[in-house]
Parts: sequence; C-alpha cells; structure tokens
Amino acid sequence: MATTDELEREASASVAPVFVRLDPVDDVVTVTRPLEAGATVEGVATGSLIPRGHKVATRDVAAGNQVRKYAQVIGTAKRDIAAGEHVHDHNLAFVATAGTYRFGTNLRPAAKPAREDTFAGYRRASGAVGTRNYIALLTSVNCSATAAHKIADHFTPERLAAYPNVDGVVAFAHGTGCGMAGSGDGFAALQRVMWGIARHPNLGGVVMVGLGCEMNQIAWLLEAYGLKEGPTFAAMNIQDVAGLRRTVAAGIAKVEAMLPLVNDAGREPCPAARLTVALQCGGSDAWSGITANPALGHACDLLVAQGGTGVLAETPEIYGAEHLLAERAATPEVGERLIARIRWWEDYVARNKGSMDNNPSPGNKRGGLTTILEKSLGAAAKGGTTPLTGVYEYAEPIAAPGFAFMDSPGYDPASVTGQIASGCNVVVFTTGRGSAFGSKPAPTIKVATTRELARTMDEDMDVDAGTILTGEASVEEVGRQIYERILAVASGEATKSEAQGLGDHEFVPWQIGAVM
Repeated sequence: MATTDELEREASASVAPVFVRLDPVDDVVTVTRPLEAGATVEGVATGSLIPRGHKVATRDVAAGNQVRKYAQVIGTAKRDIAAGEHVHDHNLAFVATAGTYRFGTNLRPAAKPAREDTFAGYRRASGAVGTRNYIALLTSVNCSATAAHKIADHFTPERLAAYPNVDGVVAFAHGTGCGMAGSGDGFAALQRVMWGIARHPNLGGVVMVGLGCEMNQIAWLLEAYGLKEGPTFAAMNIQDVAGLRRTVAAGIAKVEAMLPLVNDAGREPCPAARLTVALQCGGSDAWSGITANPALGHACDLLVAQGGTGVLAETPEIYGAEHLLAERAATPEVGERLIARIRWWEDYVARNKGSMDNNPSPGNKRGGLTTILEKSLGAAAKGGTTPLTGVYEYAEPIAAPGFAFMDSPGYDPASVTGQIASGCNVVVFTTGRGSAFGSKPAPTIKVATTRELARTMDEDMDVDAGTILTGEASVEEVGRQIYERILAVASGEATKSEAQGLGDHEFVPWQIGAVM
C-alpha cells in the first residue's frame, strides 16, 4: 500500500487548481498542494513554504484588522501580514464574536422533490420508524456497567443465529449516574439520554440495569417519563436481585424471552420523511468546509425536502457562525433559543477558566484550521440551506421536521450520544484527519474530505468527498451520493464502522456539573 505522503503527492498532482478561493472578498486562499517560497498565487509570490491545506494571504492586512475567509471573519491580524505570507496561528488571533443578530432574514424553503423516496425500516408501535433492530442493556449508573456487558457478551453471533432479524444485543454503559446532584443541568441531561435511548426506534427490546442506591434511579425515570415494563421492556437492580452473578443470569433470561418477539419485526417500505439524521464531524481539516461538509449540507437539504430531519450539534463548533444560523431561524423564538445556548457556553467556558478558541485541536491546526471561527464556518455548512425549525437542549426529543440544532459539546462521542437520544436513527460523520468512530443503535456513515484519506482509511470511509477537490464531482453530486447512501444504510446496508464492530464503547452521555 502507498504511504500517506505518496498518496498526498499523487492527489496534489491530480488537482487542477493550485489553490481554492471561496469568495472574492476573502483575504486568503487555501492551497491544494505544498508551495515553496516564491510560488505565485494570484500574482503574489509566497514568502515561505505554505503547507497543503493552509492559507496564504493574497493582499496586505494591517495589524488589528480582520481577516476573512468564506466572506466571514476568521480572526484578527496579530501583526502586519504581507501578501504572500502563510496565515496561521503565528499571525492570526481569535477575537470573541459580539453584536446583534438578525432572525429569519435568510429563509430558503427546500425545493419540492420530484418523487417521494422510501427506505425499508421497522415500524414501531409508538409510530416511530427504526433503521436497526437491537436489544439494549441500558445502565443507570457505572456500578452496573459490568453486569450489562456480561449479559450482552453472552449473546454471541452463534447464539443469535436463530434470530436473523435481530441486529445484536448491545450494552449501553457509561461512567456517571451517581456522585452528582439530583437536579440541575447534569441530572436533567442524563435523564433525557436514558429516556431517549429507552424509547429509541432502533431498539426492539430494552433491559435497564441499575445498582439500586444510585442518584439516577430507574424508578424515577420510569415514573417521570411514563415508561411501563412489558414483554420487550424490563428493569432490574443488582441489589434487589442479590448480586452480580444472579443479575447477569436474570438479564440473560430476560433477553432470551425478548429475542423471539424482537425477531418477529420485519422491514417494510417507509417514507424518507421518517429519517432523522445526525450531522456530525470530527478530525476536521481545511477541506472539511470545502468538500465534505457542504456536500453533507446538500444531502440534508434533499432529506428536508422529503419531509425528513437533519440535526446539527456541537455548539462550540458553530461559535462564530451562529449569526448565519440565526438568519435562517424560522421564528424569532427559534433564533433566541440558539443565541441563549451560545451565551450559556460562553458562561460555562468562562467559569471553567477556558476559552471558546480552545476547541481547534492540534490535528485541526496541522490540517490548516487556525481559529474556532474558521472551524465553525466550515462545520455549519453541514446544515445545508433550509430554515432552522428548532433548537433543542442536549438529548431533547426533536419535535418538528426540517433542519434542527441540538446543543452539545464538540466532543464527538458525547455529541452523537445526545443526537441519537434525541431521535436520530442514522448518523453521518465527516472527517479530514481521519476517524475510527462508530455508533449504536444508529449506524454511522463516514465521509472523507480528501481522496487520499478515502484511500488510506478505505476500511473506515463510506464516501469520498475528495472528488469535489479533484474536479471529478460537484458538491451537489457528492451530496446526492451521501443522501442515497443514507437511504441504503437506513434499509439495512452495513456501514464500514458496523462491519468493524464499532459502537459498543462510544455511548458517552455529556457529564455536566460537579462530581461529588
């Protein structure tokens, strides 16, 4: 197999343009291949080596002036920047956004589709539609995590062979549930996650497993959300069953009783309107906002046109782009909810002595991203162009179709956990640096930003958006490809992450507040 460097040189050689300009007003362009000092870009000579995916100034920018990319501010010049200079964290600074917001000034309804698309899904008694058919062991507290895993591990492929319509038995265990306040943001978020997973349409059966004395009481959850035990929903506590071994045996018996019932479920044609897709990114690079994210945004527009739902998240990663989403708010109330979450995050970060600009990781920066403003402008492209119909708290059920936003951290496992709990039955995850992420019970489709990533991580990437950069396909064509892949995966086709068994350890509820 060719090395990453060899593939990058090959990819660079196949790219027609030397650089990408996103808007005429931008002060920078992004180079598609490494440029030595003295190379010419828009009539300007580069002053030093410009790494692939990084920015070069095409005009002089005085110290203290704003620098633009995507026709938006991505930072302020720390010092005078000369045309031809490499623009990165040595001369570009983050400055917090501020100002007024305009709500509903950019409302572009989705185009009417030529036909109603369908997928083969599982219709549940609740009216919801699933794309998978798992049985879950859902823990209330970390103290019952081992019990849940032992129960799930009992159900090997050999033991499940008689139940071909059951996708698996999965433990959803986590590291919290006690040592926390019994009220407030953290407790409410965990309860929403628990309820959202317990009622998820990709689950045909659920066994909740607790210890018994934890703060996150199963009995409270059942009462608060009206959950009732029945043939495919059960609950138990280790202290009541009298120990780990007996709990594992009891759990195995409960799952065995559910298996024939869950196996009776079958796929049937369902409208694409019943799909709720999590729009996610991780390991971003400079190409994320140029190839994969806009393509996913177009796929989101196609889904919304069918009456379906796309859910953007990762609030710190829309910081600096929230004004663009506010302009798409369907109502002033939706816009106000969005800005309220931004303000909450500013306060949350400040009281924890951090900065909103802490988000770009070292890998993001090696990939050419400099500030959170630049990263966010590219990340927001995943949401397409249709009106923003709702803004939701972490793991809050999505109540209306269309393009929605759910509050979450930028940490991928925690963010996706919230999106799935909110009702997402498919996840699409774009990546530029590379990711080995996968999720259950909703499958994850991964989209590579470049040709070389799609080839070096071919066992992990489902879609190659690098064809946009090479000129082989348009954003719209790759967006259509992603949309068609969503329908295929929703109908049961396995993703690359599913084929590798990912998703058993990526259930990570967002832990907010003090651990006591």
